[in-house]
Amino acid sequence: MSRFQCGVAVLLILAAQSLSFAQSNRGELRLTVTDPAGLGVKTSVQIANPASQYQNTLTTSDQGTLDVTRLSYGIYQLTIEQPGFAPVSESVEIRSVLPLDRTIQLKVAPVTQTVNVNASATLIDPYSPGSVNQMGSETIQSRVTSLPGRSMQDLVNSEPGWLYEGNAVLHPRGSEYQTQFVVDGIPLTDNRSPSFGPEPAQVDNVDSLAIYTAGIPAEFGRKMGGVVEVNTAKNQDPGFHGQFSLSGGSYDSAGASTQDEYSWKGNTIAVSASGSMTSHYLNPVVPENYTNTGTIGSFSGSYERDLTPKDRLFVIFNYELARYQIPNELVQQNGAYLPNQNNTTGCPPAPPEPSDCVFIPGGQLQTGDNFETRGAVSYQHIFSPDVIGVLRGMARNNSLDFYSNPASWPLYVTQHNYFNEFYFNGSIAIHHNNQEWKLGVESDNTFLHENTSYVIPDCESLSNPQCPITLGILDATATTFAFTSSRPDLEQAAYVEDLIRLGLWTVNAGVRWDHYQLLLNQNAVSPRLAISRYFPTLDLNVHAAFDRIFQTPSFENILLASSPSAESIDTSIPALQLPVQPSHGDYYELGATKSFRGKLRVDANMFRRDVDNYADDSQLLSTGISFPIAFAKAILYGAEGKIELVNWGKFSGFASYSYIVGNAWYPVTGGLFLGDDSINPTSGHFPDSQDQRNTVRARLIYQVIPRLWLAFGCNYNSGLPFQPDQTPEQYASEYGQYVVSHLNFNRDRISPYFTQNASLGVDVYQHEKFTVRFQVDGENLSNTLELIDFGGLFSGNAIGPGRSAMARLTTIF
Repeated sequence: MSRFQCGVAVLLILAAQSLSFAQSNRGELRLTVTDPAGLGVKTSVQIANPASQYQNTLTTSDQGTLDVTRLSYGIYQLTIEQPGFAPVSESVEIRSVLPLDRTIQLKVAPVTQTVNVNASATLIDPYSPGSVNQMGSETIQSRVTSLPGRSMQDLVNSEPGWLYEGNAVLHPRGSEYQTQFVVDGIPLTDNRSPSFGPEPAQVDNVDSLAIYTAGIPAEFGRKMGGVVEVNTAKNQDPGFHGQFSLSGGSYDSAGASTQDEYSWKGNTIAVSASGSMTSHYLNPVVPENYTNTGTIGSFSGSYERDLTPKDRLFVIFNYELARYQIPNELVQQNGAYLPNQNNTTGCPPAPPEPSDCVFIPGGQLQTGDNFETRGAVSYQHIFSPDVIGVLRGMARNNSLDFYSNPASWPLYVTQHNYFNEFYFNGSIAIHHNNQEWKLGVESDNTFLHENTSYVIPDCESLSNPQCPITLGILDATATTFAFTSSRPDLEQAAYVEDLIRLGLWTVNAGVRWDHYQLLLNQNAVSPRLAISRYFPTLDLNVHAAFDRIFQTPSFENILLASSPSAESIDTSIPALQLPVQPSHGDYYELGATKSFRGKLRVDANMFRRDVDNYADDSQLLSTGISFPIAFAKAILYGAEGKIELVNWGKFSGFASYSYIVGNAWYPVTGGLFLGDDSINPTSGHFPDSQDQRNTVRARLIYQVIPRLWLAFGCNYNSGLPFQPDQTPEQYASEYGQYVVSHLNFNRDRISPYFTQNASLGVDVYQHEKFTVRFQVDGENLSNTLELIDFGGLFSGNAIGPGRSAMARLTTIF
């Protein structure tokens, strides 16, 4: 047994013998349905909360009991229609992590009676202290089918305030690489984009999402640009249940997934697996989409058991992998003559004097792969009707590799990085009158291992004008570099928060302490406050939030960028190296949520973020190897709005708008800078790389008949900034004139682009709880060049897919 396997085993044993957890604002409903005599009734119960997009129909046991777990805080409508009894519709409020016991006694039905369900009472959450974007199972199931590896990211990117910069890297409100996914209470703080790691969870296995960009509870820390809570699906009914999906379409894309579970007497065993492939895995740097295949797969198994009415154990295991190619530029793919240092006139396609030029033959092939093994366990114990405790533990191993073939240009690079992580969280929640206290501690120990090497051919000094040829010829004059290092990243935290209900006011106040030790040793105390006031006559919730944040740097290649040996990467150019410090900042938000006639919900927010040691990233020369850097400060501000239409006749959908202005200030305060980048101005500012002023997302769904629907959507992006360091003609030789024509060199911004999508969904077969669904999606219907970002090879150049179609067949049972 390896040391890592030993560590996983020890962690699982310790956590299973400990007591328990509470990481997120989710509760539990324990329902009992009886007849007039008090005997249990087996019946179907419909549970709905339009505010969180939750809707489910579950069945009570023979004794009339039903335990519904993982419910987001809010007001739920319970509807029961049982033959022989009068229909019932009641509301229940979930506002605590402690289980809520509720008994509904059915009455004998009169001759005729109907049930009226008042959905408007639950369209907004009147007692939510802050702004949280909720996404439920209906939205997830009817989503536009994504290319493999980015389904979860595409869902989050549809919310206001979120942007892609390339390769499905999410940027919330201008933050770089500061997104954390919390999967069933376990935080994943590393970069989960396709080029860095697997998806946080299989999207078909997800029941709901809760997305925070302000009013963030004190229990969340370290990566604070945005927090995405992922609640995996669980069928509460006993017996065997599952889902099987097949998908395929443009770019040779194909995929299959299955989620199956069996429940009996307080036990649930679940297994899921998926696999997919595509020839458009990353965002290419040119429209030709060279060398861009990808294959991903995953497997997970879990076991949950109610040991007693007060004790619950949950264990899960995940294995995920991805293998993919790195997209090529035109020169890297096809080859070209490039001028050497003595050539000032350039090179024609076939120069008569090859000694004045260097021939790059093309044929580069660079590949990457990622593997992750993860195990987690949680144990919950209810001490009393007002006190609950939880412990969670997680161990994982993640590896990331990068390979180059000998034809790679301008350098041959290899990388073998991996880390072992051991995470622990313990918390206790106490409910007292109108308050719910939550206290907790967490420890995250990550052991980093980095191994990077490369060779840069000295093409200009070779007597043979072909470069590169073989590594053997290049050894004499090439620049070589190799780096290997290991170091622990040790982070601890403690927090306390209080959710207070004061009539129509709701307050969530908390404070968090963090300790970070990797390259630096720092402590920070971060107060948080969210407050709201509900106006019943207007059906309006007004809220405000303040978040003090402490953000730890991304650890991808941080040892390389911080090592003194990095200054010898290329001794012919100057270098600047500074330790990357954590970011400190203040987030402010003011907003409101209003419901109109129970059919329309409007959210509007204004925000500002002031951040010191603003985190960004840079790349190692012309490679896909990135590392963290930091600037003195950044100021980000803007506004967001979202309109949601909830079942207005046959129509539903949403439209959102985001406006953001972001600027970062010199000097640089951390990271590695080479060549001209090492010149560190002492003052001045520049646009943040996510400074996209206007973003629009919209989708309208029309229910043609009960089993057939149509949807139409669109996306508008006003364009990110870029910093040109070449002429338009030079860029055209590398990326093509078609790409360059979408750049505005007068404003140093990418030109705006507008794309459209359409979907058709049909329930092919439906009987009781067995459903077969078919959906077909068309994206970028106008075949617009979607130039997401531009900054040169591996520095942010990213082009979205052209016109494409995908189909998905799903069987639910």
